[in-house]
Formats: sequence, structure tokens, C-alpha cells
Amino acid sequence: MRRALVLTDETARHPFRASLPPHVRKGIEPRPARVRSPFTMQDLRDFLLAYCACFLAVSTFLL
Repeated sequence: MRRALVLTDETARHPFRASLPPHVRKGIEPRPARVRSPFTMQDLRDFLLAYCACFLAVSTFLL
């Protein structure tokens, strides 16, 4: 069995991918990492609904 002189590839960017032979890794392209917000529009709507409801309830009891 022939092995490459260098067993790792720095462009693989992951230890498992770096350990794969070049002919196996050829078809694998790393996907760019997407930065996703942990909050959705539904979370924002729920927060605003709860905030407005609490504001109205407190305002009603203070008057």
C-alpha cells in the first residue's frame, strides 16, 4: 500500500478530513460557515406581545 509522505492536509481543516486520502477528499468541498441568529421573527413577535400585555396590565392596575 502506498502512502503519501505527508499524511495530513492543512486545507482539509478537520482532523478526520485531513486523514482521508486525496482521491477520497477530492469530491468534498468545505461549506462556508453561516452565522445564524439564535432569534427568529416569531421570537420577536412573542416578546413584543408579552411586553405589551404586561405593560397594559401594569398600567391598568396603577390607574
